[in-house]
Amino acid sequence: MIRIEDFIQLKAFARQDGLLLSLLWTASFALIVYMPASAMGNILAIITPLFVAWRLRIFREYALGGIISMRRAYGYSAYTFVYASLVFAIVQYLYFKFLDHGTFMQMIDSSLATITAIYRQAGVSTAELTATADSMRTLTPINWAFIFMMQNVCIGAMLSLPIAAVMARRMPRSGGAHGGRQA
Repeated sequence: MIRIEDFIQLKAFARQDGLLLSLLWTASFALIVYMPASAMGNILAIITPLFVAWRLRIFREYALGGIISMRRAYGYSAYTFVYASLVFAIVQYLYFKFLDHGTFMQMIDSSLATITAIYRQAGVSTAELTATADSMRTLTPINWAFIFMMQNVCIGAMLSLPIAAVMARRMPRSGGAHGGRQA
């Protein structure tokens, strides 16, 4: 059973690291939108699990003396993703509301044009793609931000399981503990 103090500590570290993760996602999003030909935005997004695992390791070593249960590791990771998703949703809302001016939809239209051409070559109907694009054009900035937030929370919940499995420790590594309470 987790004590309330342990839970408060876990959430405090997850909030801080969620803020850092949201900065990583913001940089990734900006690179994807403003430099779509560059792979850097996608690379930053792909390293998300490694970033969360790195921050979990710091939490485990410095706050918990090198020991963390699978459950606590999962809780930390999941909370980190939730907090990052909330902050990133605010960033995305502000972007879509005040800075986008159709840039994001142009990028989607460009991608859909490529996919439509592939569908036509294969002899597949493009009616669904056209309907989807029309639906996407009606989304408001808050809709976009909410969609991305829910996607990030769901993906984070799934990614938290393997991150926790890899980072959980029953015993501190020799010379690896840096003080703090044990789990």
